[in-house]
Amino acid sequence: MIADRRRFLRLAGLGALATATAAAGAACERAGQPGPTASTGPPPPSTTTAAAPTGPPDWVALRARMAGELLLPSDAGYDAVRRPYNSLYAAHHPAAIARCTTPSDVQACVETARNSRTLVAARSGGHSYAGYSTPDQGLVIDLGRMARVEVRPDGTAVLGAGTRTIDVYAALAAKGRALPAGSCPSVGIAGLTLGGGQGVLTRLHGLTCDRLLAADVVLADATAVTATDGELFWALRGGGGGNLGVVTAFTFETVAAPRVTVFSLRFPAGSVPDVLGGWQDWIGGAPDELWSNCIASAGSPPSCRVGGCFAGTAAALNPRLDNLVRRTGATPIARTVTAMGYLDAMLYFAGCSSKPVEQCRVAAPTPFAASSRMLEAPMRDTAAVAALIDGRQGLDVAFDSLGGAVGRVATDATAYPHRGALATVQIYAGGTDRRPVSEVQSALSGLVGRGAYVNYIDPAQQDWAQAYYGANLPRLQAAAARFDPDRVFFFPQGLVNT
Repeated sequence: MIADRRRFLRLAGLGALATATAAAGAACERAGQPGPTASTGPPPPSTTTAAAPTGPPDWVALRARMAGELLLPSDAGYDAVRRPYNSLYAAHHPAAIARCTTPSDVQACVETARNSRTLVAARSGGHSYAGYSTPDQGLVIDLGRMARVEVRPDGTAVLGAGTRTIDVYAALAAKGRALPAGSCPSVGIAGLTLGGGQGVLTRLHGLTCDRLLAADVVLADATAVTATDGELFWALRGGGGGNLGVVTAFTFETVAAPRVTVFSLRFPAGSVPDVLGGWQDWIGGAPDELWSNCIASAGSPPSCRVGGCFAGTAAALNPRLDNLVRRTGATPIARTVTAMGYLDAMLYFAGCSSKPVEQCRVAAPTPFAASSRMLEAPMRDTAAVAALIDGRQGLDVAFDSLGGAVGRVATDATAYPHRGALATVQIYAGGTDRRPVSEVQSALSGLVGRGAYVNYIDPAQQDWAQAYYGANLPRLQAAAARFDPDRVFFFPQGLVNT
């Protein structure tokens, strides 16, 4: 699986690969419990103090209330279900795993966790880089069975929050539609959206969260609401998975599925400073239709490649690639340019071109360490990046372009704060040693900027709250105090912990 993960990096720079702590589920029905409607908004701020626990969680009672399945450590199948995607956290053993099938199942789980003061986390695709969606000795609200895609005649789409991105793409493509989202096929749509959501159509159509029209949410008091505006809706668009509530369904505005041209240029070892310098100037002036990444791979000396996707023809793209090569002053040792349909392109970036969709839906656990920064302005010293990774075998630094439509949204219009950044910078290494990733991430802050992407959540990141949320942090803190005053959705890098 490490090889597959590296393919994601090389093909798509992991566009939006991560669910952070996936606070998501599926199904859009209301679960029959009274609560505010979309027009009335969420309930007023709570004036209560933290609820005293009523006793240990009653798993027998919870199982009786659920339409889905509740797995305890003694049950067959528990061990296979509980394993997190990042196997660095394979020692996590939840007290129970609730495989929910309806919003009322989610409400029962939240109520049980709240009353017993049990750690609880929702899990969509389970890709939390820090393993937060599999809390040790806590309750996992597993939403994988709450997956569905409904494409309406007006082009809007209702997605169950347990739906994997590969299934989103396939179902939308069958209707001639697309949603700007990430490249990893097994990631859940929930965590992806809640952290922002980056991918190969980001510059043309914005972040995944920018296409969100409504979200059905189970709040910390176990009531179900539909958010279409107001503070809850604002916070859900970039505030990170695992915070404020458990989303059970999303309604998105989709776009017409385009034909695209994908490309890859591989440059010789030793050319990282020149290629990275030329790439950042080139992508800063590119049209919205062009998305690209530049990936520097550690070695002695480091090597790099530039890849991407153009919503247009190869004939229109090739002169732009020629311009890139001129800017770098380096001669590619390989260049490929291929036109294809959008679904085929997403299968390509996901490494699934030659696999059945079923094999792409679920990924085997694998150990890795990852972190991020944001390229907030073009770097002056690209040679420092090459020096930083020189000799660190097995480590990649991926610069995934932003700008375009992302940058035309005001910083405070949604919770996602990095509207002015040129690119996301992800540092990734397979294996169990996270020290090289931490060292590179720390050093990069002085080269590219101090922001970071919450969907690449890093448990070792010391400045995480300010880095993830920037100027929007105070407003998000206020939202957490309003919607989760009793800190039901607590985890080490959660908003209630800021």
